[in-house]
Amino acid sequence: MSRFEQYADSEDMPGKLFVVEGIDGSGKSTQLDLLRKYLESEGYTVSFSEWNSSPLVRDTTRLGKKQRLLSPMTFSLIHAADFTDRLERTIIPPLRAGAIVLADRYIYTAFARDAARGIDRDYVRRVYRSAVKPTGAFYFRVPLDEALRRILTGRPELKWYEAGMDLGLAEDPYKSFEIFQGRILEEYERMTGEFGLTMIDATLPIAEQQAQMRAIVAPAINGQLRQPRTDLSELFETEKLVGRYIDPRLIRAET
Repeated sequence: MSRFEQYADSEDMPGKLFVVEGIDGSGKSTQLDLLRKYLESEGYTVSFSEWNSSPLVRDTTRLGKKQRLLSPMTFSLIHAADFTDRLERTIIPPLRAGAIVLADRYIYTAFARDAARGIDRDYVRRVYRSAVKPTGAFYFRVPLDEALRRILTGRPELKWYEAGMDLGLAEDPYKSFEIFQGRILEEYERMTGEFGLTMIDATLPIAEQQAQMRAIVAPAINGQLRQPRTDLSELFETEKLVGRYIDPRLIRAET
């Protein structure tokens, strides 16, 4: 029996929900952004939601991280509050309206990170019982050394909590990152079968990863409402437009 049989069902909502997951540096955000732009170009109505973005807890989280005040349980509760607020404001409403919702991290992030910090797995799963079952959930698998290389390419050093320094795993932040993210990676591997996550090899070329995502998403959104697409040449002819300029005969007719 799938764990998701315990969670809220989205069948009564016409929209579709797709989520991406993976350790830091997996490239999941890049892939979701590419999918978002593609769907919008095809005329679909797309809504976006990302982890730790609720205005209710954003400032508290930022302050707690800056002053290094967050315990594993505090972290867990803050992220649960963040998710609940986003679920009610930026996920369920567009799903009810028939939109495609794309989420950069979903409940699986909490499951992985909280467990890696020592929080009981069953407890965390019960906290998120209000979550809506996604139409599709992608897990981007990447080796730890590659994830670290990608992160350090964009910035000079690791963040305190990102490296798991709050857990006292190692004095060296890079070693701590390896241990902590390794724990998270283990949790994702465990959840792949439990929740039916679709694994994508995050070491493949970006275009190939995107092609795999689109191939899976396309059948699921077949029949979703979208804005009609008009051929530009047909539009120019209908509106009496010549190149960049309005047909002078139309101007004379109105004066």
